[in-house]
Amino acid sequence: MSLIKRKSMKGKSLALWALLFAVFAVTLSGFAQQSKDAGTQSVPGLTAAEMANMPGMEPQSFLDEILDHDTSGTSAQPNSTPVPMLMTKKAAWTLMFHANVFVNDEQQSSPRGADKFFSTNWLMGMAQRKAGPGTLTVRTMLSLEPATITGRQYPLLFQQGETAFGKPIADGQHPHNFIMELGALYDIKLASHTLLSFYFAPVGDPAIGPTAYPHRASAAENPVATLGHHQEDSTHVADDVVTAGLTYRIARIEASGFHGREPDEFRWDIDEGRIDSWSMRLTVQPGKNWSAQASYARIHSPEALYPGEDQQRITASVMYNRTLRNGNWASTLLWGRTSSIGEDSVFNSYLLESTLRFAARNYAWTRIENAQRSNELILGENPLPPNFQERPIGAVQAYTFGYDRDFDIVPRLASAIGAQVTTYGVPGVLQPIYGAHPVGVAMFLRLRPYSGEER
Repeated sequence: MSLIKRKSMKGKSLALWALLFAVFAVTLSGFAQQSKDAGTQSVPGLTAAEMANMPGMEPQSFLDEILDHDTSGTSAQPNSTPVPMLMTKKAAWTLMFHANVFVNDEQQSSPRGADKFFSTNWLMGMAQRKAGPGTLTVRTMLSLEPATITGRQYPLLFQQGETAFGKPIADGQHPHNFIMELGALYDIKLASHTLLSFYFAPVGDPAIGPTAYPHRASAAENPVATLGHHQEDSTHVADDVVTAGLTYRIARIEASGFHGREPDEFRWDIDEGRIDSWSMRLTVQPGKNWSAQASYARIHSPEALYPGEDQQRITASVMYNRTLRNGNWASTLLWGRTSSIGEDSVFNSYLLESTLRFAARNYAWTRIENAQRSNELILGENPLPPNFQERPIGAVQAYTFGYDRDFDIVPRLASAIGAQVTTYGVPGVLQPIYGAHPVGVAMFLRLRPYSGEER
């Protein structure tokens, strides 16, 4: 690499880091001045009309849901979906902060199982204001997982994807990057029912798949990843993302360009690359409780182990949320399909997950998956042999059931102690390796900020 190019990349990285900390500094300084009793019904500096349109309030239309920008990238959940967060107003800026932090103890049976103490977590700060004819939103999402997940992975039976120490990860999930998102969004109302949107993110989430699992309401209490992550929503941390979207009433069409290679193993930096991949997504919100999407992507060289392989990905999903007395019920039905372009390797995954919040402080959830696995899983974490060809070998079923309950330690911080159990259906080819009935158990402490008395 030439000296000029190195200097250019270094200057770009420094500018991105400066923007990152500027967003967090502005956001957190605003919360430092927030009044003690600020909540979802009263935020300092906001009129009732402004409250109705600020992030965190239930949107009155699909356009309002988009303008909230309280999910990953430009994805959407049903309008009625609650989003716990801290909010305040500072001059012309509306500030928001929300997070989800789990401290986990994972125990697994099976010869391939493992036990580990680790933390999965993310924190998001956002600042929004009117700018010219539209609305400007800047957003930063961070994760401390590079520090809180040792060994570059945590145990997750039958999981595949990415690498640790140059070898393929098997039966484990990699940590997220420290910078999960750093982006800006600009929305212009062309008419009362028409919205034009732009998204620019050195690190962000292109228009492929539903809201990624760490940010879905239906998965909010589950501390670990989905088995179908790499068929469904693994692009939620991508580099150099540019997205344009047009919304009319209940429908939205989007197109994205982005760098296709997955993040490398050094999780603390900002990776860079040319835009070499693209995606399109159609989202429909037929009512406040429903959201559906279908998307397609062509991804250039996503995996470091197979640099010459390009992939295409198709996803379709339906999300449902229903408000209940002192709670809500959020569910997602999702299909993801990834195939290698020019080869016959096709992998499908299916997911149904649902979380019920009842009596304000109680959560019960399930996640049911059917995910095809490849012959790479048989090798474990051994280096791939020369001329290795990845092929499907069967589908694994995972059945997860969990419960937790909130209790109060710190004001405006929902703390919960919970547990979940996962059992598996194992295809015959893998039973000699894993056993017929492996089980995983996770016990955890969950921390999440919220405003006021409403959770």
